[in-house]
Amino acid sequence: MITHHWDDWTLDELLAAKGDTSVSLVVPARNEAATVGAVVTRVREALVDTVELLDEIVVIDSDSTDATYDVASDAGALVHRSAEIRPDLGSHPGKGEAMWKSLFVTRGELMVFMDADLLDWDTHFVPGLLGPLLTAPSVSLVKGFYERPGVSGALDGGRVTELVARPLIALEWPALAGLVQPLAGEWAVRRSLFGSLSVPTGYGVEIAALIDTVRLHGESAIAQVDLGRRAHRHQALLDLGGMATQVLGAVARRSSAGRAELRAPDSVTLRQWRTVDGRPTPSDREVALAERPPAADYGAP
Repeated sequence: MITHHWDDWTLDELLAAKGDTSVSLVVPARNEAATVGAVVTRVREALVDTVELLDEIVVIDSDSTDATYDVASDAGALVHRSAEIRPDLGSHPGKGEAMWKSLFVTRGELMVFMDADLLDWDTHFVPGLLGPLLTAPSVSLVKGFYERPGVSGALDGGRVTELVARPLIALEWPALAGLVQPLAGEWAVRRSLFGSLSVPTGYGVEIAALIDTVRLHGESAIAQVDLGRRAHRHQALLDLGGMATQVLGAVARRSSAGRAELRAPDSVTLRQWRTVDGRPTPSDREVALAERPPAADYGAP
């Protein structure tokens, strides 16, 4: 697995390599009105208005109850509500669902994904992720990694990564052990690959894409890029429990291929505990583990 740094290529080199290749930036967003506008505006000004590295910026609004849709639209993005894309296929809540639905409303041969809650970042994230795809035909998926200020250790991958994803990789998929931050929300992929994969509707989307890519195409199809520094809002611990369950579910589906009795269900009840009036009190939440079949099966362009 090759590791790059974001400035291994100049913009001029990437533009020359791009030629007539179309590129879409996709930003899945749920209740991110406070940050999505700045993400869209900065990328549009740097990589659409100043240089034409991106052909479109598309925000997929995943059931937001705030002004995410309007803020993203005012900033210059093409905005689609996830539930309104291919309504004949129904709708699920979740980040993976928004990314899967993006295949029906984007046109890029290359797709770059960025989270909408970025606080400390720069627009070089996008060309950095595109570098391997534009210059190495054998690479089909690129993961970003970065320093995370304010947490323990510059390369700390996050609590779900360190406590769930990395141990699972060590046990089940050691070919992915070279990835610094396997669950990073900043990554890029060839449409031809992403459209051929089953996609978990929730937070299992990143780990599933990595496992399926290395399983189908080998470790050499994946590259990673050091993007420098990134910060975002941190999730509450109990919310991370739901995310961890979705990561575990995605890996379970792939680890138990051919053993139907072990396959993850489409949802599971996660019981967590809170202290109420000095006493431990159960709190149940339903965690979705459903997956979408390859979008190519439904005629996604």
